[in-house]
Amino acid sequence: MNTILLIEDNHEIRENTAEILELANYKVLTAENGKVGIEKAMEVSPDLIICDIMMPVLDGYGVLHLLNKNEKLKDIPFVFLTAKTERLDFRKGMEMGADDYITKPFTDLELLNAIEQRLKKISILKKKYESSQDGIRSLLEDIGKQDLLKDLSTNRNTNNYRRKQAIYNEGNHPNRLFFVQRGKVKLFKSNDDGKDLTIGLYGEGEYFGYMALLENAVYKETAEAMEDSEIAIIPREEFDELIRENPVVMKKFIQILAGNIMEKEEQLLGLAYNSLRKRVADALIMLQRKFGKDGEAFSIHISREDLANIAGTATESLIRTLSDFKSEKLIDIKDGSIHILNEKKLASLFN
Repeated sequence: MNTILLIEDNHEIRENTAEILELANYKVLTAENGKVGIEKAMEVSPDLIICDIMMPVLDGYGVLHLLNKNEKLKDIPFVFLTAKTERLDFRKGMEMGADDYITKPFTDLELLNAIEQRLKKISILKKKYESSQDGIRSLLEDIGKQDLLKDLSTNRNTNNYRRKQAIYNEGNHPNRLFFVQRGKVKLFKSNDDGKDLTIGLYGEGEYFGYMALLENAVYKETAEAMEDSEIAIIPREEFDELIRENPVVMKKFIQILAGNIMEKEEQLLGLAYNSLRKRVADALIMLQRKFGKDGEAFSIHISREDLANIAGTATESLIRTLSDFKSEKLIDIKDGSIHILNEKKLASLFN
């Protein structure tokens, strides 16, 4: 049950509003002025605060100012409940960080809808989503926008790319978002000696190329088809519009990307300190989790060069390690495809 703190100096309005909220199954705390409201907020940390503006002792602006200075309370959704409807009053409150305004007189439905929307948004911001395309889909479902990405990729012009053909190159300026209709794509960086390191893999139903769009910067990696692939092209303007019109999506999207960055940092840490056997095993497990299907034995046809770039090793060293894994019955190799036979043991290999 969510707890709402109602700060209102008018006794009749305070009691009537509290009754409405209690009937809607909220736990309600009330305060007759801003000073008492701050004290109760510090005591209970409510899920949402509704506050009048014109009050004795401490007005609504003062309440909001003090809340913003308190690390424990500053992120609590704050809704002004007021008869003041002048544009400057609205602007002042929103600039101070208010989430919404409810003007008096108001209907029960207006009050409850405003509260539900605020609580829903804060629950989304608190929720942790996977750092993956599935995490993005879950986010959109939670805000009732599950068709946004689907609509974004439907009826698009598509380009066909042959295996090893570049989709974009490091240093290019981004002007589109990419969606994998068919095939597999890798993102990689190259050093001055021409050695490549794969930093991202994308398969059917996944978007890529969004980091540079969000940063408004050039691509920091090259995208290349790992096999014959069909890629849908989405103009940058439409992606920008999606983000601009959905600030909650934008904030969580960035958090998901931050998770992706952490995963890449862990990958780099593993490349720096893990043994060759461990790096190759981790690369195989990562491929299984990325492209495998639940309940099905996993096999993948991937060039030894691509697999070596994922594991961060030379192709010759990779081939020797795969041969060792085959002898140990951890994997099998048939017609160039790698079949994982013992996922548990591969995943638990020590350095």
